Amino acid sequence: MNKTQLVDAVAKSANLKKKDAEAAVNAFVAAISDSLKKGDKVQLVGFGTFDVKERAARQGRNPATGKAMTIPASKHIAFTVGKTLKDEINK
Repeated sequence: MNKTQLVDAVAKSANLKKKDAEAAVNAFVAAISDSLKKGDKVQLVGFGTFDVKERAARQGRNPATGKAMTIPASKHIAFTVGKTLKDEINK
C-alpha cells in the first residue's frame, strides 16, 4: 500500500473527503516524525512502537577495494510490532 492508497482507505473508512483524509495522514506522519526527531518513542497500543536507536561507529571494508574504513555512528528507526497486530497477522 502506498500513500495514495492509504489516503483512499482512510477517506472511505472515516467517511471523509480525500482532501481531508490526506491532511489527516500528513498530520499523523508529521507528528510521528517530529517525535522521533526529538528522540521520543511513539507507542500505538495494539499496533506497535517506533523508537530511535543509535548505532556506534565501527570498522568496515570497502567492498570494491577491500580497504578498511570507518563507518560513522548513526541513528535509525526501529519498529516493534504490537501483540494485537501480531496476533491478527498470525491468524
